[in-house]
Amino acid sequence: MVMDLSMELIQATVQLEQPLGDGTRTVGTGFLISSPGPDGHPRTVLVTANHVFEKMPGAVARIGYRIANADGSWSYAPQALRIRDGQGHELWTHHPSRDVAAMTVVAPEPFARAAIPADYLAADDTFARYQVGAGDEMMALGFPRGLAANPAGFPILRSGRVASYPVAPARIFPTFLLDFSVFPGNSGGPVFMSELAHRRPGADPAQPGQDVEFIAGLLTQQVELNSERLEIGIVTHAQYIRETIALVGDPAAPVTVAATEAAVSGAKAASAEEAASPD
Repeated sequence: MVMDLSMELIQATVQLEQPLGDGTRTVGTGFLISSPGPDGHPRTVLVTANHVFEKMPGAVARIGYRIANADGSWSYAPQALRIRDGQGHELWTHHPSRDVAAMTVVAPEPFARAAIPADYLAADDTFARYQVGAGDEMMALGFPRGLAANPAGFPILRSGRVASYPVAPARIFPTFLLDFSVFPGNSGGPVFMSELAHRRPGADPAQPGQDVEFIAGLLTQQVELNSERLEIGIVTHAQYIRETIALVGDPAAPVTVAATEAAVSGAKAASAEEAASPD
């Protein structure tokens, strides 16, 4: 793996939004994955949390593409994204048991090129292979409260440490906790590891001299207890992103039947995109 995953994912991450007609909008985060279809042809797949689309009542959302200008500046250029047909049927595919959605999109050429190869999605053995565990630092991209890093619409990059144990395998532990503040709008954003230097003390360097780079999953929820935000995010494993992408165009693709677990005993897992954000 030779790409700078942080920079590449910044390019591939987009804001998803839908105006609600009352001066507010519902906002989420998505990112683009390059994955061949069942026929072997290239395709660009938009990945997000399933509840992001479910909470958008209209048939058309907006996807926040950006345009690089000749003078080095950037312009925010959102485009319409149809998420339901004329009868109100969903045009996206969702995982049968986890909060993951995917749909094929026709993206502008720069974004199609920026889509991250599906090989960067962690497989079920990735966490064990790299001995990922509690205390390791991961990064997350998103649009908290609909806020972008700048007027060009780039996502905000933040970091946190893995806050639960064990974290794998996904079929037994389909989610894990990340110690960072989650806000409405973060839902669907990628969570990833890209720097070996930020591993926890004592971690075994699986590939000396090389960065460990992979997408660990996507942010789906925040943890609340007695209506108090605990500043902990819930991440759904990338294994379920892989499976959801496989389901796009092939509804018979196999999926993992995950164990049902409470992310935090006694805590309420509140949607990270639970409220509309002001324009």
